[in-house]
Amino acid sequence: MAPRANWKGILKVAEVSCPVALYTAASTSDRLAFHTINRATGNRVRREFVDAETGKPVAREDQVKGYEVSDGGHILLDPEDIAATVPESDKVLAIEAFLPCGEIDSVYFDKPYYLAPTDRSGQEAFGLIRDGMSAKNVAAIARTVLFRRMRTVLIRAHGPGLVATTLNFDYEVRSAEAAFKDIPTPKIATEMLDLARHIIETKMGKFDPAAFDDRYETALEELVRVKIEGGKIRPRAAEKREKVVDLMEALRASAKLNAQDKPARKSRAKPAPKRKAG
Repeated sequence: MAPRANWKGILKVAEVSCPVALYTAASTSDRLAFHTINRATGNRVRREFVDAETGKPVAREDQVKGYEVSDGGHILLDPEDIAATVPESDKVLAIEAFLPCGEIDSVYFDKPYYLAPTDRSGQEAFGLIRDGMSAKNVAAIARTVLFRRMRTVLIRAHGPGLVATTLNFDYEVRSAEAAFKDIPTPKIATEMLDLARHIIETKMGKFDPAAFDDRYETALEELVRVKIEGGKIRPRAAEKREKVVDLMEALRASAKLNAQDKPARKSRAKPAPKRKAG
């Protein structure tokens, strides 16, 4: 079954254009979902908006958006007022500029979508844009109205298609300076740096998303399974925490473990051939 498109429009760069669609690339819909239940009756609990002062339920038609201007004071915004501020959409994802891949700091990344052509008539133009970007190793910056808001999108070649990642606005990304201001900058000894480099080199690898499992989700699934089967829930053993006192000793110990582990991994990967009986 073909995935459902989140958005359909036109991808355009200069005079080249093609019809495209956005599809969800990352979703949490497969995670375990729970309902809130009344323990006494076993019935599901229903959420309800109530007046903060009177405690009485407020009907949906009486609910409006409000912006606080003073203590307890609000200006009210009717749905019509808010709808009037939504930018008009021409359904065009217009590429404004190309830039080197990696130019944009990943803290600006919001949500990824797969971008694909929607019909045969636009496949040649789509392929031209994709292959041109791939050959030059560049990404594209584009803007359009997505989900009732003007959004900036970073587009990159991805296999036979493209990935379009919505970007956070500058005002949405907090400065790193506030988070890092109390980090000291001590002078690191050369021997420590050499050991750190050695550890990094021996731990180099490749990213394999399948190798990283969601342990919390797996534990929840196991918990539900045990509950369904009427089994007994065993409390998880407390994790032992070790306090590192001497950084230099810790680096040396890490380097020693890595040196011992690396030959072991190689020997497992390529076992020595057996000798033939004389």
